[in-house]
Amino acid sequence: MKILLTGASGLVGAAFAEAAHRRGHTVVGLVGRSELKIPGLAERRSADLTTPDAVSLIALEIFPDAIVNCAAVAEPAACDADPARAQALNVALPETLARLAHHLSARLVHLSSEQVFDGTSAPYSVGAPVKPVNLYGRQKVESERRVHAAAAAFAVTLRAPLLTGNSLGGARSLHERLFADWAAGRVPKLYRDEIRQPCTAGNLAEAMVELCERPEQCGVFHWAGAEALSRVELARRIRAHFKLSETAAPIIEISRADDPQAAARRPADLTLELKPMAGIMKTPIETFDAQLDQLVVPPPCREWFFKV
Repeated sequence: MKILLTGASGLVGAAFAEAAHRRGHTVVGLVGRSELKIPGLAERRSADLTTPDAVSLIALEIFPDAIVNCAAVAEPAACDADPARAQALNVALPETLARLAHHLSARLVHLSSEQVFDGTSAPYSVGAPVKPVNLYGRQKVESERRVHAAAAAFAVTLRAPLLTGNSLGGARSLHERLFADWAAGRVPKLYRDEIRQPCTAGNLAEAMVELCERPEQCGVFHWAGAEALSRVELARRIRAHFKLSETAAPIIEISRADDPQAAARRPADLTLELKPMAGIMKTPIETFDAQLDQLVVPPPCREWFFKV
């Protein structure tokens, strides 16, 4: 299968390229300004993903069997800082890809987010009402609507959770950001009452590859890990896994009540119900211990790590 992949240099995109390559697929990856080497790509193309015509020309030239969208402005703060760029990547790009998928009769796997929910009524089923509390969540809701309006017979949307794993640059995932704070002498403030259900980018990528291979599955689905944990518990278990002391890797525990203005833009509990996906997928759902076993010390922090 020939797959056109957007966001190939990102945490999920790079993991997808490797997973698809292992399964014997040919992946053509679209990247922006990144110069990182991306294992698993058969071909790498540079493209301005905010320009629909540029994306369309490449897709029509390649004529893929499947299109996988991992490109996004995925940080709520970054969306707020540049809403126009976030709109172009989070909403306009998925719509363009959906129209291309319909035109080419290609499978489309679009990555969405748990942030479409407000965090007050977990666990969330696939059919639960969406009610985002920040711009990023609202853009993801709109992307889902446009994707399935344009390519209902070809598209599957996968709502993903907070991600663990090892990124190409060592600075994108949950444990990598904690390490960056600790190495720089910063003490992260973490909510004891903010609940997430993480999985590795690699596990999510395996599920996305499987969905490329199963065109009978269309619509919106959830994917996540096996355990819902607080931000504080996640950090503690990462710290313990790497045998770091509380002195070397401190955290400050806070509650949502300590900063209600910030908490209002952060969903409290985003636990997801994984049915029906859990019953039909061959890709296993990971425990957090299984995720920890895959993590490595981020390269930018290794000098600090070996010192402490």
